[in-house]
Amino acid sequence: MIYTVTLSASLDYIVSVDNFEVGVTNRTTSEKILPGGKGINVSMILQSLGIENRALGFIAGFVGEEIRKRVIEMGCQQDFIFLPSGVSRINVKLKSIEGTEINGQGPYISSEYIQQLYQQLDSLRENDILVLAGSVPYSVPDSIYKDIMNRLYDKKVMVVVDATKDLLVNVLDNHPFLIKPNSFELGEIFEKELRERKDIIRYAKELQHMGARNVLVSMAGDGAILVAENGQIFDAPAPKGRLVNGVGAGDSMVAGFLAGWLEEGDYERAFQMGVASGSASAFSENLATKEEIYRILAQFDEEKIKEEKR
Repeated sequence: MIYTVTLSASLDYIVSVDNFEVGVTNRTTSEKILPGGKGINVSMILQSLGIENRALGFIAGFVGEEIRKRVIEMGCQQDFIFLPSGVSRINVKLKSIEGTEINGQGPYISSEYIQQLYQQLDSLRENDILVLAGSVPYSVPDSIYKDIMNRLYDKKVMVVVDATKDLLVNVLDNHPFLIKPNSFELGEIFEKELRERKDIIRYAKELQHMGARNVLVSMAGDGAILVAENGQIFDAPAPKGRLVNGVGAGDSMVAGFLAGWLEEGDYERAFQMGVASGSASAFSENLATKEEIYRILAQFDEEKIKEEKR
């Protein structure tokens, strides 16, 4: 069973505004509202691929109720902890200016409710997969991902961590099954500007030496690289397609990797599924469907056939 944890779930209000101007009234040309948070995105892609999973995390207020409603409508199992006060985040993402967003603060999460999450996680068993994804809310200890991994260590749960900077580095000696920095985040960790693929591979290996088992590096329009624990290195350019919406592409890559891994236990297949899923979401208005993912995955199969004929 796969479990995802989203410590600060949100409703994402994704809008386009033509010719956006500061200091004047701007009107949207398109808008949509989706449940958000990295773990929730992973759950929704897994659900699209027919893989059973359960979304965990915290929600609050009328926004929290809407998050839960929409997650259930999308067919996902959930066991969110509903907080007695505050309101879950509403994040505004300006689609027409790539990378521009305003993220809410979210509700206060007391230690009492963190303990409830720990109790939920205590039910995990050997070979279950746990995805810890996203930033940590202001009211939660920065050590929470490491604390969770310490708590589950004897259970031999396979843990995936998609986080940045110290939040990621601090869990490496717990040997997560997979980590997924993007190329910019990888450079941030080592205070380097990484331009060449060989440098990305070099520093991904450094994260392996620090304890990660598999390091998957997303590179936006430049594709992705996987440094696998068995010594294999996979490097793929971005599949062909038009960027429509980058929101959730990295989370889709994580979900696709896990789907591919569960399918065959093969790193090449996992990598291809990860790249296909991330790209399919980037080429779609919403998170990718199974059909969109497999359409892009076919590009890898076509390339393999071409190579075999050479």
